[in-house]
Amino acid sequence: MEITEHIEALRRDGELLAAAAAAAGPDAPVPPCPDWRVRDLVRHCGSVHRWATEIVTTAAPDLSRIGGLAAAEPDDAELTDWFREGHAGVVAALENAPDDLECFTFIPGSPARAFWARRQAHETAIHRADAESPAGRITPVEPAIAADGIDELVMGFIPRRRGRLRSDTPRSLAIEPTDAAGGWRVEIGSEGSTTSRGTGAAGTTVRAPASDLFLLLWNRCGAEGIEVLGDASTLELWRSLARI
Repeated sequence: MEITEHIEALRRDGELLAAAAAAAGPDAPVPPCPDWRVRDLVRHCGSVHRWATEIVTTAAPDLSRIGGLAAAEPDDAELTDWFREGHAGVVAALENAPDDLECFTFIPGSPARAFWARRQAHETAIHRADAESPAGRITPVEPAIAADGIDELVMGFIPRRRGRLRSDTPRSLAIEPTDAAGGWRVEIGSEGSTTSRGTGAAGTTVRAPASDLFLLLWNRCGAEGIEVLGDASTLELWRSLARI
């Protein structure tokens, strides 16, 4: 996807997140994150946006001079405005960053500006769903964005050396969106997981619209409405171990 598409998705989902959080109220529970109330969710998101903004705008080569990612604690009355300020800041930082930006990233393979636009778009999309969850109505993620978010998760996060997704009994998971191109395969073994793009026979296959798979794989929903072929216990393993 283009950087401009990621920035536009970040802009859109941030606005939806702010509206949903304001409607729910700071004390509302966040069902996908049982330890959080809406205020905790908004504080986290606002802090992440400010953290990413500092990295991008200072072209920080590492985190040695960047403040830690500790959530700030704005008052409830200021919460939504505080979030909107940080969200506007990260959008502006990414819009104004040069294409040849060099700064800290934590998934190899993409130029820094593209990495941060993508990462903040998907971070915000997932937490927008969290903010909408108290009302029980989650706005679907646009198929191309959702498919790209699955790709970032499966190809970027899951195979990391310290990834927890592993199984003494070898397993395979095929991920097949029904409304977007492509698919993914995850091989899970005792030493960790390896991933690839493409589809094929697997011990477990999940099929659904990309938005549903995106939320499922980020552990934001159950398998209701998902077509699951083969060993459904692989999804339980994913739910317990594939946490970012």
